[in-house]
Amino acid sequence: MTFQAEKQVVLDLYAALDSAPVDRIGSILAKAMTPDAVWRGFHPFNKLTGPEAVAERFWGPLRQSLTRMQRRQDIFFAGRNEIDGFASTWVVSMGHLMGLFDRPWLGIPPTGKMAFLRYSEFNRIEDGRIAETAMYFDIPHLMMQAGLNPFPPQTAAHLVQPGPLTHEGLLFDDAPEAEGAATRAAINAMIGDLGTWRSGLSLEEELARTWADDMIWWGPAGIGATYTIERYAKQHSGPFRAAFTDRSKTRHLARLAEGHYGGFFGWPNFTARHKGGFMGMPGSDTPGEMRVIDIYRRDGDKLAENWIFIDLLHFWKTQGVDILERTVRIAGA
Repeated sequence: MTFQAEKQVVLDLYAALDSAPVDRIGSILAKAMTPDAVWRGFHPFNKLTGPEAVAERFWGPLRQSLTRMQRRQDIFFAGRNEIDGFASTWVVSMGHLMGLFDRPWLGIPPTGKMAFLRYSEFNRIEDGRIAETAMYFDIPHLMMQAGLNPFPPQTAAHLVQPGPLTHEGLLFDDAPEAEGAATRAAINAMIGDLGTWRSGLSLEEELARTWADDMIWWGPAGIGATYTIERYAKQHSGPFRAAFTDRSKTRHLARLAEGHYGGFFGWPNFTARHKGGFMGMPGSDTPGEMRVIDIYRRDGDKLAENWIFIDLLHFWKTQGVDILERTVRIAGA
């Protein structure tokens, strides 16, 4: 099994897109994407259809704001999608889009300095073109770099996140199929343990079944990053579980792995009702949607690193709070 053709579609798009002037973005996307391609992004972009809409709504404005943009990839892999019976092939990229923040974006004031937009992107390749995309990005992280504070203090650390400890996450060459299968099995074991938070074990005992003791959970801005099972339980997983109830089953649209890397995304991944306390916010009777991308690195038979993208702006909007609108309005007052 080889993914070279599908990987090349995405690499060719990145090479053309990242070096093109803004007025050519639409034509580049039109060549790489199918006319009816579905593109899913975080709030306020949500679901777009077709390359023209993606160019006009997302890439054009972003490139005008983050000038001299560089794509700094940390992870790149491909695989067959377990969710549809391994019928479709997806290519995954993760890293930062870095540029000079020279013009406002989404009402966020520019700094004139370097800025990093965390991203992870899943692309489904069909007949040599991109037919479906999940492009998730950490807008609150960019807001914090611009001096805005959209959320209360985090339970974990806020920082520009590095790539894998091993520095070998760019799988431009195909990895052995058995390694991807092992990574997928580790991810599925973790998902099985997660279930509906009723394993019967203590939280740390449950985590130790599928996670390395020195795991790193690279969480989104508003939650933060945390290191080791003990601190992850205290700084995120424990508070998160205590704050939510009525958690639905996972509803992934794609789940795949290659080599020591794998991941999934959903739209949403799951719903849950917030009882109160998460990120310092009050509770609600309305179930909220968690749109999530998770990217993993496996070490042996355990998961060692996890990069997480959660659409917290969308989640809190489902709870009646428009964090983006409120924050930029106050900043401009």
